[in-house]
This record gives sequence, structure tokens and C-alpha cells, in this order.
Amino acid sequence: QVQLVESGGGLVQAGGSLRLSCAASGFTFSVYAMSWYRQSPGKERELVAYITSGGGTTNYGDSVKGRFTISRDNAKNTVYLQMNNLKPEDTAVYYCNARSQISSYLVYWGQGTQVTVSS
Repeated sequence: QVQLVESGGGLVQAGGSLRLSCAASGFTFSVYAMSWYRQSPGKERELVAYITSGGGTTNYGDSVKGRFTISRDNAKNTVYLQMNNLKPEDTAVYYCNARSQISSYLVYWGQGTQVTVSS
């Protein structure tokens, strides 16, 4: 059974930091690229950060570059999102996404974790 379980969300003041985690199980984590997306009310889901299966390449959405860092630990089947200098506009539900780099049609989503940044 495939599972992606996000944790680490919560309420933080502007300028603060949070670290999100996504624990994966039920598939071969090390051959999947991992991403974090977010969605706030009335807006489309947007890509926040992406990391390849081996961790050698990362990409970020323009709004988070220089503030967020994605990383992964393939030994622990976990991907992280370190979020620094948070802004109220970062408030959203953050979702973990896995996409196979062998068979790109294999895509999994987590349930999401709420991040709220107060001004």
C-alpha cells in the first residue's frame, strides 16, 4: 500500500521557519523524483520544489527561491522541505508528490499538511 505522510506543518509568525517531512512507503522511493506542491483557497496547486531521485538536481518555484530548501534521505524514505523567512503568502496546504523516473505515469500524492503564517 502506497503512503505519503506529511508532517511538520503548523502556525508560525512571519519571518519564522518550519521543516516539513514526507515519509514514503509502499514503493521504491529511490527511483522516484519528489516534489512539494502547495494550494491555498481559490488558487491552483503550484509547484514549490522538486528533487530528482538521487538528489542531484533541485528546482524551486520563483516565489520560494532562496528561502526554501528541498532535500531527501533515501535511506529513510523521506523528503524534507526546510522553509525559512516565511511570509503570510506562504500560507497553504502543502502536498508531497512522488513521480517515478522510470515510469512517469506512476504518481502518488500525500494528504497534505497545513502551513499558516501570521503577519
